[in-house]
Amino acid sequence: MNSTASRRASGIERMERKWGIILALPAILGFFIFTVGPMLASLLFSMTNWNIGGEFRFIGINNYKHMVTEDELFSKSLFVTVYYTLGSVPLGILGSFIVALLLNQKVKALPIFRTIFYLPVLVPSIANTMLWLWIFNPDFGLLNSLLKSIGLPVSQWIYGESTAIPSLILMSTWGVGNAAVIFLAGLQGVPSHLYEAVEVDGGGMLRKFWHITLPSMTPTIFFNVIMAMIGTFQVFNEAYVMTNGGPNNSTLFYIFYLYRTAFTETKMGYACALAWVLFLIIMAMTALVFRSSKFWVYYEGEGKI
Repeated sequence: MNSTASRRASGIERMERKWGIILALPAILGFFIFTVGPMLASLLFSMTNWNIGGEFRFIGINNYKHMVTEDELFSKSLFVTVYYTLGSVPLGILGSFIVALLLNQKVKALPIFRTIFYLPVLVPSIANTMLWLWIFNPDFGLLNSLLKSIGLPVSQWIYGESTAIPSLILMSTWGVGNAAVIFLAGLQGVPSHLYEAVEVDGGGMLRKFWHITLPSMTPTIFFNVIMAMIGTFQVFNEAYVMTNGGPNNSTLFYIFYLYRTAFTETKMGYACALAWVLFLIIMAMTALVFRSSKFWVYYEGEGKI
């Protein structure tokens, strides 16, 4: 009796295992065919001098040597991207956190306010850039019109070499709604009894925020910092639609330079090398943030990670 039941159970286990593999196989094959395969191919191409439509010859790490020692646009694009990241990520995190704190209050018409703040995220990226082209227009744009109306000097915004990146950093705050929603979910997950304990001890709003809200939100801040940093290293539409990398390469973002190298100059081998360097940079920055998290990220009941 027991042997019959065990054989039946093992047969069910084998059938479940077989169907599990069959159902997971499309996703596994898709991952290897459309992700791992192209990555390995790009690594091979990065060690060649392949131009689109031409033959390619293996040149080892010469593309990487040229990138570091001779290509001034590589260092320029990397500087522009890091500059944008250092400005956009802190501003976006701070802005989205403040918006989430406001949306977490008990006020009338709160769903309407939440919709308004999240609405820019739903607008297509190209439509956003076209809107901001008008806002930044130095002749009849919204920002300069407002500055003129209050007697302040106007700016060239994205059309000035020194103001182009700060202007795009300002534009990046337009999309804080996505991170704000994540922050809002984190705020609503903070246990209410912690706030009650602070009230019993006579603590006010500032003490609640500093000792309860902020430590409880550090895992969410950590996640949003990682995602925002990865996103800013892959900025493309702003340069492609609004500035074309100008003026004087002041908005030559790394991804835009990679695109231009691959599809305008048709240097696919060198573009693959640029892509792998970007991959390593993002991996290194992400690892650095993960390493630093043990000093400032807290989990309830566990302390620092």
